[in-house]
Amino acid sequence: MHELSLAEGVLQIVEDAAREQKFLRVRTVVLEIGRLSSVESEAMRFCFDAVACGTLAEGATLEVIEAPGEGLCFSCGKTVPLAALYDPCPACGGYPVQATGGTGMRVRELEVE
Repeated sequence: MHELSLAEGVLQIVEDAAREQKFLRVRTVVLEIGRLSSVESEAMRFCFDAVACGTLAEGATLEVIEAPGEGLCFSCGKTVPLAALYDPCPACGGYPVQATGGTGMRVRELEVE
């Protein structure tokens, strides 16, 4: 389950922000997860709750926003919405389609005290 190490990374980002900006508690973490990132939102929530125990993020809500997948079709040259990696181009049916969006994960916002 790679979500555990990802959750630890998110917590590190939160703790670094707390040191820089001098806040003591996190109420909400807004996390953007790309549709093509292979990160399961529910597993991420579970893991974040586990790693946040005993930290300034304990009890914080993890809100997940899904970023849509997007790709560049090498056959027709269009940028197209992409539901899954290695899918054919929805415009022309061609291959390959290189993912250009929705592959990452980032902390978008923190609500703090």
